[in-house]
Amino acid sequence: MNLMPLPKTPGRLASRTLAALGLAVVLLSSQPPTALAQGDYQVVLDARESFRKKDKSQLAAAAAAARQHLLAPWVDYWELNNRLGTAQVDEVEAFYARWPGTYVEDRLRNDWLLELGRRRDWANFSRDYPRFRMNDDREVTCYALLTQHLAGQDVRDAARSAWLAQRDLDDGCNLLASTLFAAGQFSENDAWLEARVSIENNRPRAARAAAGFVSPAAGNAVAELVENPARYLSRKGGSEGPQAAELATLALLRLAASDPQAAAAQLKDRWQVALPKQLAAWAWAGTAKQAALKLMPEAVPYYQRAWALRAEAAPAKRDLVPWSDDMLGWQVRAALRYDGPDLERWNLVNAALQAMSAEEQKDPAWVYWRARALQGSAKAGPEGEPERLAAKQMLESISGQMHFYGKLAHEDLGGTVVLPPRPAALSAAEREAARRNPGFERALLLIAIGLRNEGVREWNFTLRGLGDRELLAAAQLACDREVWDRCINTSDRTRQEVDMGQRFPTPFRQELVAQAREIGLDPAYVYGLIRQESRFVMDARSHVGASGLMQIMPATARWTAKKIGLDYKPDMIADRNVNLKLGTAYLKLVLDDFGGSQALAAAAYNAGPGRPRRWRDGPLMEPAAWAENIPFAETRDYVKKVLSNSVYYSALLGSKPVSLKARLGPQIGPRDTRAPASDKELP
Repeated sequence: MNLMPLPKTPGRLASRTLAALGLAVVLLSSQPPTALAQGDYQVVLDARESFRKKDKSQLAAAAAAARQHLLAPWVDYWELNNRLGTAQVDEVEAFYARWPGTYVEDRLRNDWLLELGRRRDWANFSRDYPRFRMNDDREVTCYALLTQHLAGQDVRDAARSAWLAQRDLDDGCNLLASTLFAAGQFSENDAWLEARVSIENNRPRAARAAAGFVSPAAGNAVAELVENPARYLSRKGGSEGPQAAELATLALLRLAASDPQAAAAQLKDRWQVALPKQLAAWAWAGTAKQAALKLMPEAVPYYQRAWALRAEAAPAKRDLVPWSDDMLGWQVRAALRYDGPDLERWNLVNAALQAMSAEEQKDPAWVYWRARALQGSAKAGPEGEPERLAAKQMLESISGQMHFYGKLAHEDLGGTVVLPPRPAALSAAEREAARRNPGFERALLLIAIGLRNEGVREWNFTLRGLGDRELLAAAQLACDREVWDRCINTSDRTRQEVDMGQRFPTPFRQELVAQAREIGLDPAYVYGLIRQESRFVMDARSHVGASGLMQIMPATARWTAKKIGLDYKPDMIADRNVNLKLGTAYLKLVLDDFGGSQALAAAAYNAGPGRPRRWRDGPLMEPAAWAENIPFAETRDYVKKVLSNSVYYSALLGSKPVSLKARLGPQIGPRDTRAPASDKELP
């Protein structure tokens, strides 16, 4: 039910054109007359559809027709972007000159820099790159580092980091790596490290390319082992030199992704001895990570084998190849799930956290669990006082921050929920400045006519560099227009002045509270869930087809309607009240099925009830540790945010504040045998 708004095509919008135009007029009713004179926005929708179809002639006609339009920059962008492969520098510079300082200027610069990189036009790339304001494209960064290398600068460390961080094989980072490899600045060890990280993160194309730097045969071998790692390993008689050892390690990592126990058996029977100890340690750690992702109890002993081999490989801890932060993060989670001695558990947590990169250690989740590990492993009495003091300082460093672990730390230190003071009211001048900002004006219009994806990007670009008061004014503009996702996300950016009414709005309050209470749901919990599901966007539609305020799947809507006796037709899912009725009814059924556990119910709402039923199997765990062990990153983040949101909504709704720990409830483990059987029909 994750919200991923998709741009709507004019075909889908055709029947809504008049309604969209009406909404656009409402949004712009307080704008200058020149803005109101634009009239028909169909030309913009037609241009967007022509861009999708790559229709050059239609785009050229639309660009001419929309020349004086409020959204002319976007039509111009689509027209030029559609033929960027054949564009010349003077055309692009003319576009920059037409729309200086706008989102589309910088968006086109991003696209143009990628095109210049593909053309190997380093002179024009180097001239344009310093003007790239967003500078958030990793492939562009790789091209930029390459131009700096060609100019004689030392970029090895930055290039290595960018290469290792690439999501998958791309031209920019691959060209950078191949150039530095040919120049002798990247070694075979770097190539094999990239290959291991890529296999660990299921990026086989990047792994094959990295191995190909060592030799074409190595690249071909990676393709073979990716397709069938067990068969590849069975054909290898033993370690046949460094390259063979690296390839066997990759095969073990690939096998572990689908069958950690099979990979562990291969290591025990053969490869732990055949491989160099550092590689054997990496293979065990990768196998352990995959076991941890599958919540297997074997994860901890696998990690322990990895650490033992790592210690043998480098007793003085010199020349150790760092494990990935993700690999170490799953060691922390496996240790939290470990049903063994407390001291052993906390020592495993400590070891993993200390081995993480300095940047990763700053993550509030790891700050919190490091503090807990120090508390849990501290000796009794005065001897353990330094550890307890360090733990307290760590908790204080995140206490009060407005997220899941900030609240847990605050409650661990004895604090209770206290809402920050409301900022001073916005002045008329502050409101007017936001209302007259052209970027916000274009963004709201794009959203109003159904081009939400473009509108969100325009809005976010316009927020760059704004101070707290300007952000509050922009957020209020979005709130007033009931564009709730921009209201929330914009207000979330403030640092010193916090407006909780903006960050946690309560639209449809009367209906929602009444509906929730009628069926025995906590309205704060419902609000916390909707804020995470749809940000109160009524026509939100996820990439998997979930719809409306509560992001209900069509099949779930049909099932729930039948369950509660609602006469239902598919198009009713978009109706606010129907969506709310079905969503709350389903949430109540899920909550009851999981014995009232808000954490389990939130996980079930997001990932389906079958998965959390499996995830609760195993040892009894404190709910925060259970939530941290959810294998899906999206659902893990979702559960923590829903519960965290609910704490604030409880206070904002005027009910008795319920602490985060109270919402998390008692320990989570296998279903009580005395409890009613699970509802297997629950979708």
